[in-house]
Amino acid sequence: MIVRSKAPLRLGLAGGGSDVSPYSDIYSGLILNAIINLYTYCTIEETVDGMITIDSNDSHCYKSYPMVEQLDIDGEASLIKGVYNRVIRDFDVKPRSFKITTYNDAPAGSGLGTSSAMVVCILKAFIEWLGLPLGDYETSRLAYEIERKDLNLSGGKQDQYAAAFGGFNYMEFLQNDLVIVNPLKIKRWIVDELEASMVLYFTGVSRSSAAIIDQQKKNTFSGNEKAIEAMHRIKKSAIDMKFALLKGDMQEFARILGQGWEDKKKMADAITNPMIQDVFNTAMSAGALAGKVSGAGGGGFVMLMVEPTRKKEVINALNKLDGSVMPFQFTEGGAHGWKIYPTDKVK
Repeated sequence: MIVRSKAPLRLGLAGGGSDVSPYSDIYSGLILNAIINLYTYCTIEETVDGMITIDSNDSHCYKSYPMVEQLDIDGEASLIKGVYNRVIRDFDVKPRSFKITTYNDAPAGSGLGTSSAMVVCILKAFIEWLGLPLGDYETSRLAYEIERKDLNLSGGKQDQYAAAFGGFNYMEFLQNDLVIVNPLKIKRWIVDELEASMVLYFTGVSRSSAAIIDQQKKNTFSGNEKAIEAMHRIKKSAIDMKFALLKGDMQEFARILGQGWEDKKKMADAITNPMIQDVFNTAMSAGALAGKVSGAGGGGFVMLMVEPTRKKEVINALNKLDGSVMPFQFTEGGAHGWKIYPTDKVK
């Protein structure tokens, strides 16, 4: 039997960073995000060679291990090993012989929540294969614990929930890692107008978000008033943008996006750099209204709001730089898995 799964990547529209502890523990956080038609993928194939074979395309790891209850976390294919170890431990599953293959539509460090979406994707494959009793909230919470606590990888909480739930979501992050996901029903014409008004540009530079996130944590712990006040405004922007989105007010949406970027740059020095500023200068000169870097910053994807009639001008200008424009659409479905049976067993 073969099991496959896929989980979508997300655009963080507003409130980014307010889902990161300790800020969310002290002040609570608010996030507005939406998933797009870029995905992470996982395949589990049952084998009979008595080995656990890992083929992680994104980390360029291809290795086989004996059927043990816990795989060593040694820096190679950590996300796969982290999920495997937790599933075996939490659900009293006996080790089995299998091959697992993963890959991604976007590079790691792109700011689209790739690592967290991959953890959800891998976990969803195990859920489908083993029949584990986990809904969207349980899957998201377990993925968060694997990534942030078991593997000690820096980051927030929104990405796991976005990948599991799908669609447009307004999320609340409270004390004790409590998360409330509020799905938003956006009219089709508003989604179409938002797609027509947005350009997604990959800078060509992947970056580690850990240093930026750690700086944000330090600012909160140390009581850095400038940074904390900026984060308060970023959190409020999630409320304001939600109303703009529900009304289809793209001018207000763009204004909030731009203000959010100005506040975000106050959170850590490495959030922007001359390369990113060059992207903004080029886009604005060609007619873009506003923009922000997706994710922690420092590189990855930049999302820009434009007047739809000038979208092609902005794209043509950006194409002269070293990165690339990424076509995309917003989509609804969250992570899911399915089984493939040998044809001789299909009835």
